Amino acid sequence: MNTNLGGVAGHLAKPSGKGPWPALIVIHEWWGLDEQTRRIADRFAEKGYLAFAPDLFGGELAALGDNAKATGLVQKYATGSDKSLCAVYDAIRKLPDAGAKVGSVGFCFGGRMSLLLGINRPLDAVCTFYGGGMQTLFGDLHRLRAPVLGLFGDADLSIPAGTIEKFDQLLGENGNVHEIKVYADSGHAFFRDSDPQSYRPTASADAWVKATGFFAAHLR
Repeated sequence: MNTNLGGVAGHLAKPSGKGPWPALIVIHEWWGLDEQTRRIADRFAEKGYLAFAPDLFGGELAALGDNAKATGLVQKYATGSDKSLCAVYDAIRKLPDAGAKVGSVGFCFGGRMSLLLGINRPLDAVCTFYGGGMQTLFGDLHRLRAPVLGLFGDADLSIPAGTIEKFDQLLGENGNVHEIKVYADSGHAFFRDSDPQSYRPTASADAWVKATGFFAAHLR
């Protein structure tokens, strides 16, 4: 359902039954809060999480494949997105249906923002799917104390060579409980089942198992 948390509109999905439930902030790709991200939040709710997908672009969307507009949206909302996510975290902690633990998961642009939220707020678990531009956060990664799951494709041309390996190294030096999985024959957005060009069913299915298992281990 549509709701507002911390002044940020978005899609809230609740499990069946009675809460409280562990909370999960689900962060969209650079296309904006589209049906794909709403469905992912719904899937996490079916697994027992109070899932909120914030609209970080104020209702604006880029059509799939319109990279120029998507880039413009990211640039337009960059600073505000950081502040918005912190406001969402602060608000979700106060919900009567939210349990004691809060995690985040994000995709592409959202994958980077998931990490940034973990740097700025004491999340209990952080998952990033092919976080675009995550190397810009490496200088602050020591402030991220939560367990981390990173899911990537080996043919992702949007992530510079060596970035994933450096990410793994820094998490190890920082003492984070973490797992990094790189899927063979998979590029950027391999989890996006609404895009037949990028979607990889086998990698996507395994990534879902890993993500749900990760959150079950750290948020319950």
